[in-house]
Amino acid sequence: MSSEIIIDKALCLPSPDIQALAYGRIVATLSGVSLINGDKFALYPSELILPNWNIQNYYHPNFWTVAKSVINSEETGNLKILFWAKSLSCQILDRDSDIEALSNLGIWKLNLLEDLIEKRRNVILAFLRVYKLPQPLSIQGANLAKVGRFLSISKSIRIEKKFPVLDDALFNHHLENWQCLNPPEHPSLEELEALLSHSNSSYAKAAQELKSNLRILLRWRPENNNFITRKDNANWIHEIAALGERSRELDEGKSNYQAGTDFEISVRKSLEYLGFKIDYAHRGGAGGLDLSCSEPYTLIGECKSGRKIPNDTAIQLLNLGTLRLSNKETFNKAVKIIIGPGNPTDQLEKAAKVHGMSIINPYTLEKLVHLQHKHPGSIDLIELKHYLLDGRADSEVSHYIDLVKDRLRLRAYIVTQVKQYLLDAKAQAANLDSLHAVYMVSKPPKRLSREEFLNILIELSSPLSGYLGRYQQEDNRDFFYFLRDLVVAE
Repeated sequence: MSSEIIIDKALCLPSPDIQALAYGRIVATLSGVSLINGDKFALYPSELILPNWNIQNYYHPNFWTVAKSVINSEETGNLKILFWAKSLSCQILDRDSDIEALSNLGIWKLNLLEDLIEKRRNVILAFLRVYKLPQPLSIQGANLAKVGRFLSISKSIRIEKKFPVLDDALFNHHLENWQCLNPPEHPSLEELEALLSHSNSSYAKAAQELKSNLRILLRWRPENNNFITRKDNANWIHEIAALGERSRELDEGKSNYQAGTDFEISVRKSLEYLGFKIDYAHRGGAGGLDLSCSEPYTLIGECKSGRKIPNDTAIQLLNLGTLRLSNKETFNKAVKIIIGPGNPTDQLEKAAKVHGMSIINPYTLEKLVHLQHKHPGSIDLIELKHYLLDGRADSEVSHYIDLVKDRLRLRAYIVTQVKQYLLDAKAQAANLDSLHAVYMVSKPPKRLSREEFLNILIELSSPLSGYLGRYQQEDNRDFFYFLRDLVVAE
């Protein structure tokens, strides 16, 4: 454990600037004075920016929404300190080219920086490493201090463990770009993120997920500090098997019919969650087909809750499936499944093998859905089809789940190797040959050829994955850098 840090003062900054520091959009702030290297202080959100300056004059348009939301959310006289920082260095900018580069890189408009230079003859850029406080600190009373000035804190803050808003690799990457005043890497993505922030689309949830993904690709920290965090209630995932197990005695007053209906609904929801297209014209019930899916391939099925799977289940599926599909070739090619918690009789198991039907326990289905929830897109339905064997298929489907997890663990191992190599080498990115060499001498879980390793790196650096980043130099050599950890859910 690191030694305890005592913080007894706070630097007063505009609250939107603190918000930008908090998710890594900026790693430096405008300062009226040079800060002492290594100095530690809380970040006090100011209600004042500069005299006669409003949001539109102070910030770029792609930051207006964030700035407005932060300012509007503050309650006058009841401010909260959420972050503290360590001063790393200061850089004095006094040339037109420098402040133009800073404006392009940061959140501040060029005319603001020009005005500061006219008044002060220079702009002091203070580089900060920002950390989250273990507990927010409420401060009563209005803030009368000027931006860039220090306030004393009546009650000192004790820091026993550091919680950086950006990990070392991301922070070092941003710090180098800012110290060199490099141009933004992905200005078009920043514009898209700003448009999503402005948007009042009816697809609010999808827009929020896309915005979070963009912030990861831009190497900012999303608001929730997770990548593609699903907001929906996932409790139903843990009830799939339980709904199948219910009987009249254990159904808490519901009829057996209702118990079966609840189970059918749960199974259809599960299949849809995995990526199947459900035909809702077939909703089960008396004389109806319980399951009917058209994409990515035809699938029909029957659900049987309770403690037993009746002998006539195979006959029901044959008859109802024939009526539903009508075409003999389509019916023969269709995947046929029976889902239920009970043990099939010998007669039913033999019939399932003869007629090409897979018998699945709801617990196996629940494991598939759980994996898909923790790692969206990890279940390949085309690949899964090969594991839906005739007769009891639980062991084969479970084997497929283990294969998927092994692939995820391999990729998690590679991401960790890239991250650690860059930290040890104090580098921002590394080429393919260096990374492959390090991987091969690290006692990897699986030996990979250079081509196999490259394919996985490209997969991990896809915008839809976002665990690594990738760029090509002029000689067409690939370079990769770390974005975020891959944690495999068990």
